[in-house]
Amino acid sequence: MSLRSRFPIAVAACALAVTALATPAVAGDEWGDDPQSASGNHQNQSQNSNSNSDWNQNSNQNQNQNQRLSRGVVTASSLALRSAPNRGGQIIRWAERGEVVSIFCRTNGQSVQGNRQWYLLTDGTWAWGAARYIRTIGSAPRWC
Repeated sequence: MSLRSRFPIAVAACALAVTALATPAVAGDEWGDDPQSASGNHQNQSQNSNSNSDWNQNSNQNQNQNQRLSRGVVTASSLALRSAPNRGGQIIRWAERGEVVSIFCRTNGQSVQGNRQWYLLTDGTWAWGAARYIRTIGSAPRWC
């Protein structure tokens, strides 16, 4: 094979690899949380299969699942959301002051200005935020 035919193949292979690495994984926040919810969804769908149903037929059930989530407001000017509950974790994204976040649970981790609690946030990506800079709205998050 000549250099002319190998070069375009190498460029195409690199472009494909970069595209595959840059494409984010798509997953719902509630996937795998509750094994009974999957059977419950299936049961509700089979009961409503003969009616003119809508995509939102299980909206009440989804609201019940989301009651397990707490909410909070970011109080820092910008907060690094990390892959682990410590300052050494990789930064997943940044949250800005005033941003409302969904809190799945809390755990103890590295102390941040005297506060060892970290919240696992579920806003599109799973990431840890220092509880020192997140003011909870309503009830306290459950423990992980």
